[in-house]
Amino acid sequence: MSLQHTIAKPASLTGVGLHTGSEAMVTIHPAPENWGIRFVRADVANAPEIEADIDNVCDLQRGTAIGKNGVTLHTIEHLMAALAGMEIDNCRVEVSAPELPLMDGSALPFVELIQKAGVVEQPAQREFISIDDPVLLYQDNETAYSIFPSDHFHLTLMTDYGHKHTNLAAQHTTLFSLKDFAKEYAPARTFCFLSEIEMLREKGLIKGGTLDSAVVVQDVDLTREHIEYMRKLFEYKGPISSGENGYLNNNKLRFFNELCRHKALDLIGDMYLLGKPVLGHILAAKTSHASNHKLAQKLREYVRKQEKKKEKERQKAIDHTDILNLLPHRYPFLLIDRVLEVEPDKRAVCTKNVSFNDNFFQGHFPGNPVMPGVLQIEAMAQAGGIMGLYGKKADKDEVIFFLGIDGVRFRGIVRPGDVLRIEVTMLQKRRGTIKFAGKCYVDDKVVCEAEMFAMLGKKDAA
Repeated sequence: MSLQHTIAKPASLTGVGLHTGSEAMVTIHPAPENWGIRFVRADVANAPEIEADIDNVCDLQRGTAIGKNGVTLHTIEHLMAALAGMEIDNCRVEVSAPELPLMDGSALPFVELIQKAGVVEQPAQREFISIDDPVLLYQDNETAYSIFPSDHFHLTLMTDYGHKHTNLAAQHTTLFSLKDFAKEYAPARTFCFLSEIEMLREKGLIKGGTLDSAVVVQDVDLTREHIEYMRKLFEYKGPISSGENGYLNNNKLRFFNELCRHKALDLIGDMYLLGKPVLGHILAAKTSHASNHKLAQKLREYVRKQEKKKEKERQKAIDHTDILNLLPHRYPFLLIDRVLEVEPDKRAVCTKNVSFNDNFFQGHFPGNPVMPGVLQIEAMAQAGGIMGLYGKKADKDEVIFFLGIDGVRFRGIVRPGDVLRIEVTMLQKRRGTIKFAGKCYVDDKVVCEAEMFAMLGKKDAA
């Protein structure tokens, strides 16, 4: 079971915004479960909140900006990437300016800020966006995305500017787990082309940018006159020289594919505006903030369609014959009387009507009848079988064999006349094995809970 996280205590950092040149203080605060990520413009009257959500995105020019009721906040993607990479579900972010600071152009300062604040677990379970079927989400002449089912977040990304800039070769990167984000991706800095930043600066933009704010790709030749012009344009006192490695001042990369890793970082931050972490393998090529946003929009549309489809599946009636077809158990060991809801490989809700005539009451505390706890566990196992087998095209000889049980707790007594409600939720599915959490309720009280491991197999395999 994966639980939500917030930070342990407030923490702050200060820096300069790239576009506005304004000094900004960012303070992250703990937030309650199911709060999400919310930004607060502390410099605006009444400190308005802006939820970190793709529906609030208002600008995608050279960064991601969100806005609500006329109040905007720019350049949030690096902090959003840090929150996603550190698996922070709930956080209140106060900002004292209209733009987050650029810092060193990476997400590392924000990761270090979260580490300074500390991470704490919360009681509520994390919710994920799961991908059920391979689907192409967005593409044009140069940019393409696709996403495939996976039980965790996985990202493969490619960049290629060779047709425009011969000193910037094609790069690719693969993130296997968000556990690697802080060390392997957060330090990757943003990059820009020298010709572009000169043009932007001449137009009065990137007021907070310096030649040290990013990895500068040298796409124009440098003369002595050009160097002096740049020094005045950026009010820069440091050295300026041609880079033999293709980058201004021979800037040493933090990774051999740092530019591609930063594109992956941006994508992770932009995707976290969906409000939930994604379980899926994303393949992406030649990305941008604008195309990342289109990806997120397409994915939200996909999720809404899937939810409608699953809701129809949950509403399908499952009768006693279906239960007998799915489970190999029979009286007196069939402990599922009715299936209220089932979402294949996701969730199931079943009931067992506990009757005084159940055979186990004959010998289990006959003077004070109590349903045996082991049979409550068995009822959860059978509900897990229904969740794992329902909707499959497998032959009727396929069953689920249980491999292990963890975290068993008995929290109440089940007596004749009670209706035992059994709820199971899939936690992990991998290579024919499943892990799920189960709880038994009487009315709204939990009477039993456990986590179970099982595998699909054939009846004759026993």
